[in-house]
Amino acid sequence: MVRGGVSKDRQDGPERKCIATGEVQPKNGLIRFVVGPDMQVFPDILGKLPGRGIYVAADRDALLLAVKKGLFSRAAKQAVKVDEGLVDEVEKQLVRRVVDLISLQRKAGKAVAGYEKVKSWLQMEEAEVLIQAVDGSGRGKSKLSTPHFGHYIGWLTADELGLAFGRQTVIHGALASGGLTSRVVEEAQRLRGVRINEGGNGHPKG
Repeated sequence: MVRGGVSKDRQDGPERKCIATGEVQPKNGLIRFVVGPDMQVFPDILGKLPGRGIYVAADRDALLLAVKKGLFSRAAKQAVKVDEGLVDEVEKQLVRRVVDLISLQRKAGKAVAGYEKVKSWLQMEEAEVLIQAVDGSGRGKSKLSTPHFGHYIGWLTADELGLAFGRQTVIHGALASGGLTSRVVEEAQRLRGVRINEGGNGHPKG
């Protein structure tokens, strides 16, 4: 396992080719797009919109290249409309997806927030994922360690985590195993690739 996300060599599930990099990889590492009736390109974060999917790696550089070079039109084999802010919209939708999933885990009793609660879960080995706000105090965050064989998510803001936990802001959070936790990790990993400042470096050692 790599820190912060799914294994790099994970090969389960269907694979698709990225129109920007040409690489074939599992769908969970890609962003799906569809072309609407008005020839507008839309991100399909949930992968449920009708139509033929066009796939781009969950990587900001790859997404920007696809927009800049007109690769969506090439993939669709016809002229399509692409908003200038498409990459930012992808990021926004991924944030919403991760926040919603964490919120569902909280309501199911599989997520806690706050330094003491998170510390307790880590000590009792109930936590599989440690979540810390990218804009939180480095000194405070360094006092907690990623669970052994677990995951770290450190590129959401305190405000975004606050939305997930029903508070104004949250710096420390943790997820138990089971339920939607694996989905949270996968979606957060996609978000990490799309964010400008991912905050993935400098997180506490496990």
